[in-house]
Amino acid sequence: MRAIPATALILAVIAACARIDAMPGPAEGEKVFAANCVACHDYRGQGAELSGGGEAPDLTRIAERRDGDFPRAEILTKIDGYGRGKVPSEIMPSFGALLEGELVPVEIDGVMTPTPRPLAALLTYLESIQVSEAG
Repeated sequence: MRAIPATALILAVIAACARIDAMPGPAEGEKVFAANCVACHDYRGQGAELSGGGEAPDLTRIAERRDGDFPRAEILTKIDGYGRGKVPSEIMPSFGALLEGELVPVEIDGVMTPTPRPLAALLTYLESIQVSEAG
């Protein structure tokens, strides 16, 4: 009789861990996008003119600009501030809060990489909004 409640408790803990460690979906990432990105990239992610001049890029056509490839590693480094390259922090700030929280496994170039959940969620959302010229 005691084995059944113990087994149920173990299964509940395993199920909770599976949900936590799972890659977040686009809906979770859309919330992160709304809180951090719409001021520059528009609520649809299609880019906008910046108040200081220049233009924030259209995030819905990242893959199209790269012959259909969505460059996960490159996108993560632009968001998290590492490897910013030619985009100065005054134009594309780093988002420290996206680097906090539990880690989830994200496939990057064939390697499962521990990534903060908010950053992984945003990546999933951006990947989900990709369009092509035809669509």
